[in-house]
Amino acid sequence: MGRISGLYGILTSGSFIHQLLVIAICLTSYQNVVALHVPHKITQTSSTSELATPPRSGIFEPIEIPPAVIPHYPFPGKSLPPMYPSFPKTYDPVLTGRCPVNFSVISSITEKTASDCTRSLSTVVGNVICCPQFNSLLHIFQGFYSNRSDTLVLQSAVADDCFRDIISILASKGANSSISGLCSVKSSNLTGGSCPVKDIGTFEKIVNTSKLLESCSTVDSLKECCRPVCQPAISEAALLISGIKTALGGKNIVGVPNEIDTLSDCKGVVYSWIARTLQFDDANSAFRLLSSCKVNKVCPLEFKQPLEVVNACRNLAAPSPSCCSSLNAYIAGIQKQMLITNRQAIICAAAFGFMLQKAGVMTNVYELCDVDLKDFSLQASTATSWTLCAPGNLTELTLIPILSKQSYF
Repeated sequence: MGRISGLYGILTSGSFIHQLLVIAICLTSYQNVVALHVPHKITQTSSTSELATPPRSGIFEPIEIPPAVIPHYPFPGKSLPPMYPSFPKTYDPVLTGRCPVNFSVISSITEKTASDCTRSLSTVVGNVICCPQFNSLLHIFQGFYSNRSDTLVLQSAVADDCFRDIISILASKGANSSISGLCSVKSSNLTGGSCPVKDIGTFEKIVNTSKLLESCSTVDSLKECCRPVCQPAISEAALLISGIKTALGGKNIVGVPNEIDTLSDCKGVVYSWIARTLQFDDANSAFRLLSSCKVNKVCPLEFKQPLEVVNACRNLAAPSPSCCSSLNAYIAGIQKQMLITNRQAIICAAAFGFMLQKAGVMTNVYELCDVDLKDFSLQASTATSWTLCAPGNLTELTLIPILSKQSYF
């Protein structure tokens, strides 16, 4: 205590020392004030901490972002689709120069097709999203091309060039360049193949175009898959121009492979006429809805023989770790093939259950192993419902129906 008092006395006794202390304090305060106002000097090398300079006043100015920095999404005003990937780099396509079509007129459809068929997602959602849109683009292109001629199809040489240009344009916008192989589509799809009627005049003489247009100009997204209107109209028109009905004496019998191919080619011609008549967006909407009905009728997954599951689950009466382990491993393997809709997941679950039943697994292993629809469909937990068809009425499949509550065996 005495030392502290002595030191205090020394500091306060001398006027000279007192003045020195006052000067030191003033200098310190002055340096602090100047340090707040010295502008930040930009050097050649700056650390991360130097990137943000302090504001000159207490109010922050708004940050200006140049438009070039903002990623481009081709459909403004609409939310990004689920799992939308990082924006792919785009470039100017290299065209053949031999396809006599102004592709800019159908740019809205090519943009949508490119966004639905991006490189990162096309391999897993091709069956549900990419390929239906790609097929719709080809139908619309075929109908658009027919506006400059009297035919509903393209000649083979022109079809090759135009098809190559379409793939190049889609790839330049970020789409998968292998889209044709992914969707099993070739340039010959634009030629009408073996369909005997390809010109507009003959088509409109044979087909009741008013009925066809009335049936397909507006496709009901809720009813078409259950009580179809447009699909039978297209099939009827294709059958008429194919000549098959006439050759068989009016009997609607189609079973010979050549006749099936001809009927399929003639359906392409019918699609071309519809696309030629409707607006691009209306035609695209109709074709996508028809594709939705088609893809939900079958299971797109490939099932290899479930030998391990059969051996582990045969003659089972109670839950078995080995059975459930092999079952879950098998389902996890097929789940990786692609994303499927909830409706397809039900069909796949039933098909796989039938395989197990034929192999001798008579116990409902879905129930024993707590297998749900979500195990077949990766996106089943999303807030999306898919329309199902029931005899006489329409019902909705909500989120994740539990398969263990339904008998598939």
